[in-house]
Amino acid sequence: MKQIHLLLPVALLLVAVCGALTACTSKDGEPEMFISKYPQDCSWVGQEAPKNVADLDERLAAYAVIDIDSDLSHLTPTELQVLEILVAAADVMHELFWEQACPCHSELTRLVAALPADRKSLVERYFDINVGPWDRRLHWEPFLGSWPHPEGANYYPLDMTTAERDRIAGGEGRLADLFTMVRRDEGGQLIALPYSVYFAEPLGRAAALLREAATLTENASLRRFLESRATAFLTDDYFESDMLWMDLDSPVEVTIGPYETYEDGLFGFKAAFEAFVTVADPAESARLDKFKKELPWLESSLPIPDAYKNPNRGTESPIRVVDEVYSAGDTRAGIQTIAFNLPNDERVREVKGSKKVMLRNVMNAKFQQILVPIARELVAAEQVMDLSAESFFLHTLFHEISHGLGPGRIQIAGRQTEVRLELKDTYSTIEEAKADAMGEWAIFKLQSKGYFSERIFAEQAATYLAGLFRSVRFGIAEDHGQANAIQFNYLWEKGAITFDEGSGRFAIDVVVFPEAIEALVREICTLQAEGNYKAATAMIARYAVMPPVLDAALDRLGRIPVDIKPQFKPVGTS
Repeated sequence: MKQIHLLLPVALLLVAVCGALTACTSKDGEPEMFISKYPQDCSWVGQEAPKNVADLDERLAAYAVIDIDSDLSHLTPTELQVLEILVAAADVMHELFWEQACPCHSELTRLVAALPADRKSLVERYFDINVGPWDRRLHWEPFLGSWPHPEGANYYPLDMTTAERDRIAGGEGRLADLFTMVRRDEGGQLIALPYSVYFAEPLGRAAALLREAATLTENASLRRFLESRATAFLTDDYFESDMLWMDLDSPVEVTIGPYETYEDGLFGFKAAFEAFVTVADPAESARLDKFKKELPWLESSLPIPDAYKNPNRGTESPIRVVDEVYSAGDTRAGIQTIAFNLPNDERVREVKGSKKVMLRNVMNAKFQQILVPIARELVAAEQVMDLSAESFFLHTLFHEISHGLGPGRIQIAGRQTEVRLELKDTYSTIEEAKADAMGEWAIFKLQSKGYFSERIFAEQAATYLAGLFRSVRFGIAEDHGQANAIQFNYLWEKGAITFDEGSGRFAIDVVVFPEAIEALVREICTLQAEGNYKAATAMIARYAVMPPVLDAALDRLGRIPVDIKPQFKPVGTS
């Protein structure tokens, strides 16, 4: 296998590109952090001599450092060059995400750099994993200092009043817009600053890199997307480039820009910058194409009234199997993504559906390093034998497929709106729980059409159960962790999950499981279709909790990593 080396060439490329545009690298060659022209009050950073938590070394050990390898031997020299430039553009996304996620990040970074040598290394590494001094896995608890984590990250002023929050929640002006940062003007009033204005300089750099890659690539679909996405960075209009991203058919694939809204824990309104630089496996992707034609049937089969179904979404919905070469921004913070389903724009979904991207090498690393050891510790011995990498892959695939099924655009009292806007801060948790449950439901429905053998029920049950333990360890302050807690407690209540005190292991009833899953899908899709924020809040309050039996079980997993810290190979040809 040809080894690809990314870091040194990219550092040189960044210096060359930045020299032509602006001084954007520090003396050690690392990209500079973005410095906003609209600063927040950072006096709080210097108001204490921060101490780190006593168990920081244990928290750091929860993230296993894993080399993320990808076979790039089939790429041409030009494609490798394009790959390098896209990695440089991805680094700009990471720079922007720091600004979105961590108020006063420059001041905090300097504080960490000035720590005594015996503390500095551990704190720096955990600070980098969490993109700030708050532990993403442990309820946003500060691991350095005692500063409380702001619910709205750095998207909003830290000193907002209740009245100002209500104005944003009500969608006043552009304050709730997806691609804006909220700050104060000279008179102290809230203003919405478009990303293209607030991040003008770094987005200009990213646009220039995408255009450079576009001039080099020989792939027409990649060229069109890169040119359009470069324009979008400067205009905040991502619709055309999202449409073109759906049509990408290139050995080198990139997903880059503002997408998910998880980081905005206050309202769930603001999109975070992220990037995936990947290489595609066309043969494996083609193997999964057969599922696309079943999407209308799955939508029509949902266990909800027809009025709640969404038959208008597009059915192109490409499925891509790729290997991750590099990631940045939102996706590199804390728990690592194994697959994603984008874009989130309902206009695109209604025309083309959504693209499901499976990060095969990241998924394989998590299955071997985490899921299998967890199953051996907590799952009934007779069901461990049913665990399989293919079932983990299928569960992940249909999780992503399910994001494109069910309520999206909805009508409330004659008013056209979206589920995301009505469920607000509860949306991400509820949507993740829906996708997990509906993914299992979809697999079982497709079994009835002959896509899978009867063995799929046992294999999915065991793999799904082990997956719940894996994901709930992310912490129930995090959307995916909350979503898995909801599923565990719901299925426990329905008798689908049981615990044997003698063996200390859990089992899942293969007969009850499909029935309970369908009931959960029905409940979630109904509250989504009704835009029922109160019901969503109640579901989270009731089920997104850590019961003693689960808490005690997770304590037994201390020696097993919670997640991985990816270590990307530098790009090169040797």
